[in-house]
Formats: sequence, structure tokens, C-alpha cells
Amino acid sequence: MIPITVFAGKTVAVFGLGASGLLSARALAAGGAHVIAFDDSEAKLADAQAAGVTTQNLADLDWSQVAALVLAPGVPLTHPTPHWTAARARREGVEIIGDIELFCRERAASGLDCPLVAITGTNGKSTTTALTTHLLKSAGHDVQMGGNIGVPVLDLEPFATGRPYVVEVSSYQIDLAPSLHATVGILLNVTEDHLDRHGTMENYAAIKTLLAAGVEPGGAAVIGVDDRYTRAAADRIERAGKPVVRVSVLAPVRDGYYAEGTRIMRAVAGKAYPVAQLSGIGALRGQHNAQNAAAAVAACVALGMDLADIQKGLVSFPGLAHRMQQIGRKGKVLFVNDSKATNADSAAKALASFPDIFWIAGGKPKTGGIESLTAYFPRIRKAYLIGEAAPDFARTLEGKVPYEIVDVMSAAVDAAARDAAAADAAEPVVLLSPACASFDQYRNFEVRGKAFTDLVRAVPGINRQP
Repeated sequence: MIPITVFAGKTVAVFGLGASGLLSARALAAGGAHVIAFDDSEAKLADAQAAGVTTQNLADLDWSQVAALVLAPGVPLTHPTPHWTAARARREGVEIIGDIELFCRERAASGLDCPLVAITGTNGKSTTTALTTHLLKSAGHDVQMGGNIGVPVLDLEPFATGRPYVVEVSSYQIDLAPSLHATVGILLNVTEDHLDRHGTMENYAAIKTLLAAGVEPGGAAVIGVDDRYTRAAADRIERAGKPVVRVSVLAPVRDGYYAEGTRIMRAVAGKAYPVAQLSGIGALRGQHNAQNAAAAVAACVALGMDLADIQKGLVSFPGLAHRMQQIGRKGKVLFVNDSKATNADSAAKALASFPDIFWIAGGKPKTGGIESLTAYFPRIRKAYLIGEAAPDFARTLEGKVPYEIVDVMSAAVDAAARDAAAADAAEPVVLLSPACASFDQYRNFEVRGKAFTDLVRAVPGINRQP
């Protein structure tokens, strides 16, 4: 845990006592702050009290004595309406921050040279975070990884000279982190998401852009420029006098990094040369992963890593659990767990990566269903539909893709494995890429992915090392 000393001797209110909120309260107390915490959940209040955290209804608090409100990222700050604690803090003139802001202030106060790579984007940020961490670790760095990827940022090892931190940051967290000044700030892409929390695409894009715009002096703003929001952000940041490293997988760039087939190219003043090769790396298959890899390579080059070490790290990258994760192979059939594809846009990345797919899809449906995926239907040999979305998906697929409504994962794996084994394709792929949330049948996408993985690994004759 990183003790937060920047509020020593001051009163700090904390609302939202999930993993990051409870850790914020403990870290502040460890650093000498007087912490008063609250949550709407009696169970979470009990957990906080058991951890030695002082709890009190913040409605009864004397806010004139409060230095800051630390808000959990899941608590509404502005949309659809501000949470009552946020509204109260604003009326009282109390700043509202989150755990990423605590991390950033403590890092600045430490005065230590510990590089920070901060990564955001609508899609790909978890893979890019994991890959950047892996590249640094494989080169011998004592790297720490956390944030939105699953480990609360304050649960990392304390700051030390030369110790790099790679942090995934969501738009909710950026909104609560005005001092987020990274050594390398990566903005991958911006597509429609979280409008219930940010109101408009313009607001959402502006918040995402803050991460790249706020890099520290001498730092690098690495920006994917394959959508209009990120292109505009790169131009705007550059006009403000800050250097921008552009990344594209759609076209060459004059300065920056781009994909050329399976190669990552670096361009300087219009002259390009190869810096990495992705051919044969199953965990980095697909155009979307080329963007993730190019951004990670750009970050590591900015931190001074050698290209040979970067290539070695790319080759050994195992992939991110539940995101294009190769689970195993039986004969010519490859089994891939893409449970994290909880919407059609995310599932499109996986469908674009394989030519002969036996597709397991469905769950709790998202707005728009799978209508946007019709361009990928020729790649799908057959679909196996599960969960609440199955009837709607079947209507979309009717007459275009053969399908079965199998309802549950076990039946889907059995049927897909059978049909894929009998197919005439060179490498048939049984792909779980649901294009849906998991909440109709599973607690979260991780549990869904594990269920798929366990079923695949129980297939007789499966080779777990594809």
C-alpha cells in the first residue's frame, strides 16, 4: 500500500467503500489524515469498520473542516445527476478527487524519479496496460501495474527511484484526477460509451483527452489517431506546444508509429523504419492489437527501452485474460476466450481477426444488438446463441449465418467444438465473443470467461498450449 501523506493532519471525507474507496481511506489514515468514510451499503460500512476505518453519515458532517471529498469512481460526479455528496461538497467549496489523484499528488510530493505510464481509451486500454507492463518487466524493470485494470492504484508498492508505474485510467477516474501528469500518457481511441455518465460525446472525449494533454514537461503524449476525436485531440495538443507521438493502424504517419502488415513502423520526418514484428504472436492478432502494440512500443521507446528487448517482450506476451485469450487447441481447432467483448464494437475486433469462426454469442443485450457486425458474418461458419439476447440475435442472423439457440455455455461449447472439428477449414476457431453483458447468467465477464475456459479445458484431448 502507498500511504498518502499529502493530507496529513487534515480531515478527508471518503464516499464509496468498494475496493478502491476502502483502500483510499486506509492509505489516507496511514499517512496521517483524519478520515471519515461512508457508503450507502451497510455491508460495506461493516467492512470499513472491521478494517479500522472511522465511518459516519456524511450528511451529518461539519464540512467546513473537510479538506477534500474522495469519491469512488463509480459514484456519479455530474451525470445523470451529481451524487448528493458531490453536490454537498460543491456547495461547501470542498474539492472532489479520486484515488488516482491521491496517487499522483503523493508521487509528486515524493520527489522520486519513478516514471508513470497512464493509459486510457474506449477500447484496448487493458491490453495495452498489460502489454506495456510485460515489456518493462521482461526487460528487468521493477514495474507496478494497477488502476482500472483491477488492482487499486494505492495497493501498489510505494514509490521508489527508477520504479515505473503503468496505470489504466477510466474516464470516471480522469474526471477525479486534475493532477494526472504522466511521463507517458496514452490515448488509444474514443468511441461512443458512458454517455450516461458524461452527457455527450464531446464531454466524454474532452475528459479522455485530459490524460494525454496533461503529460509532464519532457513527457510523451502517445495518441491513436484513427478516429475523429483523437485526431482532433492530437492536433489541439500539438498546437498548444506539446509534442505528440501519433499512432495509426490505418495509414502511415509522418512522425510516430504505424502498422504495415504485421510490422510496427516508426516514422521520423517522413522516413520510416521497422521497430517491431507481430507475425506469429497469437496474443497480438488483429488490427486492434496492432494499435495496442504500437502504443506500448511507443511508450517503452519513450522510457528508453532497447528495441531488441521490446521485441523479446512482444514474443513472450501471454495476452490478457478474457480478451482474445487463446485457451487451447484440439487438433486444428483453436479455442479463444474473448469474454470481455461485452458490446458489438468490442466483438468486431475478434471477428475481424479470424477467417473461420464458430461463434458463441449472447447474454444480456446491449442497445443496437449485433446489427453493426453484418460485415463480419461471412467469417462466421455457425453461431451458438446463449442467454437473453439469443432470440434477437437469431433474428439478425436469420438467412445470413447458420445458428443454434443453445441457451447455456456448456451446450454451446459442446456443439461448437463438434462442428469445428468436422469443418474443412485449415484453422477453425471456437470463439466466445458475446457482444453482450454477462449479468443474465454470470456475475461478470470474468466469471463467464472462466466458465468457458473450464469447459474447454475439460474437452478430451485438449492441448492447453496452442
